Amino acid sequence: MWFKNLRLYRFTKEFTLDADKLSELLEAFAFTPCGSQDSARYGWVAPLGRHGSQLVHATNGYLMICAKKQEKVLPAAVINEKVEELAQGIYEREARRVGRKERQNLKDDVLLEMRPRAFARSRLQYAYIAPDEGLIVVDASSASAAEEMLENLREAISSLAVIPLSAKNLPQQAMTHWLTATEAPAHFEFGHECELRDPKDSGSVIRCKNQELCAEEIHNHLVAGLQVYKLGLVWRGGVEFLADEQLALKRVKFSDTLLEKADSVDSEDAAQRFDTEFAVMTLEISAMLQDLLAAFGGVNTESVSVEALVAKASRSETEQAAREVEEVAF
Repeated sequence: MWFKNLRLYRFTKEFTLDADKLSELLEAFAFTPCGSQDSARYGWVAPLGRHGSQLVHATNGYLMICAKKQEKVLPAAVINEKVEELAQGIYEREARRVGRKERQNLKDDVLLEMRPRAFARSRLQYAYIAPDEGLIVVDASSASAAEEMLENLREAISSLAVIPLSAKNLPQQAMTHWLTATEAPAHFEFGHECELRDPKDSGSVIRCKNQELCAEEIHNHLVAGLQVYKLGLVWRGGVEFLADEQLALKRVKFSDTLLEKADSVDSEDAAQRFDTEFAVMTLEISAMLQDLLAAFGGVNTESVSVEALVAKASRSETEQAAREVEEVAF
């Protein structure tokens, strides 16, 4: 259950749903397995898995949710081989080449035939909502996976006013300053991994792993104009991660001390163990994010949601139309 990646989103409107109401709304979109002709299914499951039935697990004001995505596994090479076999059969029988449109129709027929026999692959996606902090934290290695979860959550509860969390200072500039000065921000120390890029040439990338980040050779690259786009950091010796220019935290590792702290609590069943781990994890992440955001100059509250941008655009169009009417009238 310990999160390995942190994708951070900020509410632009207060989140007012409690655990019971949120669970009720998610129930209508609960996960069901793929049917014979489904290529994929997405839905909500109990965070506790077989040890629970509630779609929302609440602890200390935090709301844990879990989505399940199931996909049919159909290797492209197998499909293409079957299509090529059918196309060759047509050529031999009718002495003609199969065109692009007909080839696509053959591919659709192959998918229709093979999908019911395909293996189904499933994955779980966890996230927790922190209403008091105004955040949603998604355990996703990519922005697309996190956005998919948020889109499904938005569909289930009708509205979800969130935007990616951003800081006042650009992460790559702040991280470049820290590493150039060989001084990590307060409560942090450098890890052993970074990625340097030339801001003028996206193809110029240097990745360093298991390296002393304050070494002279890395410093020379920074003096030459490269910037830090990913930086390994360790917070108070308890949480290690790789921060990137989008303020996403990857490869998150909790120290053995924290893991032992969670294990030391007597838990009679799986639900209690889950509760303990969830409580310890959210407590540490909350404190760590406070220090990290402070290091980046605080939260950028001037960012606006997509809905606000649309509304602003609509207002601009209305104002422009009004000015045109005034000009005509004049």
